[in-house]
Amino acid sequence: MTYKTKESRLFLVLGAFLIANAILAEFIGVKIFTVEGSLGIQKFDINMFGVPDLSFNMSAGVVTWPLIFIMTDIINEYFGIKQVRFLSILAAILITYAFFVVGFAMNLAPSDFWVNQTVNGDSINMNNAFSAIFGQGMWIIVGSIIAFLIGQMVDVIIFHRIKKITGERFLWLRATGSTLASQFIDSFVVIFIAFYINPQYNWTWQMVAAIGLVNYSYKFVVAILMTPLLYGVHRIIDKYLGTELSSKLIAEARKA
Repeated sequence: MTYKTKESRLFLVLGAFLIANAILAEFIGVKIFTVEGSLGIQKFDINMFGVPDLSFNMSAGVVTWPLIFIMTDIINEYFGIKQVRFLSILAAILITYAFFVVGFAMNLAPSDFWVNQTVNGDSINMNNAFSAIFGQGMWIIVGSIIAFLIGQMVDVIIFHRIKKITGERFLWLRATGSTLASQFIDSFVVIFIAFYINPQYNWTWQMVAAIGLVNYSYKFVVAILMTPLLYGVHRIIDKYLGTELSSKLIAEARKA
C-alpha cells in the first residue's frame, strides 16, 4: 500500500491514533486521580456489596480510552471488522514491546549526577521515581492487554450486529452501545486478573464487583458525553472522502 489514496491515508491516521492512545493509556494509567476532586465536588463515599467508602478514584488511563473506542467504531464503520482486529492485535504487540523496552531501561545503571535531583524544592531519587512510574506489576500489564483485546473484539461484533438491524441509521446506537458493552467487560477483566487471581492480593468477589461497577459507571457517563464527538469525527471524514467514496467504504466494510 502506497498511502496515495484518501482511504489509505485515512486508515493510517486512524490506526496510528488508536495505537498511540492505547500505549499512552498504559503508561499514564499508573496515576490514580480523584474524579470528585478534579471537578471540585465532595466525594460520594458509596457503600456497595459491603465495601464501604467507595469514591471515583480512577486510573488516568481512562482519559484516552474513550478516544480509543471512538477510533475503533470509526475504523469499524469505514474499514470493517478485519481491520479493527488487525489494529487491535498490533496495538497489543506494541504495548508488550513498549513494556519490554521500559523494563530494559529500568535496569540500566543510572548516572551518579542524575540520581539525586531537586524538584520543586524536594530531594528526589530520580531512578526510584522512574521505576515507580514506569514499573507496573506484571499482573496489571497482562490484565490490561487481555482486557483491551477482549473489549475490542466485543466492540466490533456488537457494532456490526446493531448495524445489521438498524442499517445506516442510528450511528449513536451502534457506536455508543458497542462501547458501553466493551467498557463493561474491560472494567472487570483488568480488576479480576490484576487483583483477584493475583496471589499478592486478597480481593474478594464483592470488592471486584463494587470497584468494577464504580469504574464502569464513570465510563458509562463519559461514553454518553462523547457521542457528539463521534458524530463530529464522522462528518469530518465524510467531508474528506466525499459522498461517493464514503458510501463505498461503508458498504464494503459491512460486507467484510
